[in-house]
Amino acid sequence: MSGATEPVSVRVLDREYTVGVQADERDGLLAAARLLDSRMREIRGNNRMVALDRLAVLAALNLAHELQQLRQERDDRQRELAATLETLNRRLDGLLGDREPG
Repeated sequence: MSGATEPVSVRVLDREYTVGVQADERDGLLAAARLLDSRMREIRGNNRMVALDRLAVLAALNLAHELQQLRQERDDRQRELAATLETLNRRLDGLLGDREPG
């Protein structure tokens, strides 16, 4: 169900940004903003002279790398599950084939 977007204010490194989101996506956006803020602060550390755009790019690269790793792990698990199901199906077919009169 899609509805109208609503403006939501988020703070990242003490700067406020307004983003339009669906009402059901509000909590996810706020969580993402907290995660981004945390990563940018972590990268910045005590060096307050680091340029904001550099912090943003480094945080985005870190988060994109994590996302890529999670996708790879998911794909690996899906392949493993598919192989396991195929093996189980062959075993089941073999057991059912042995029981059929023939």
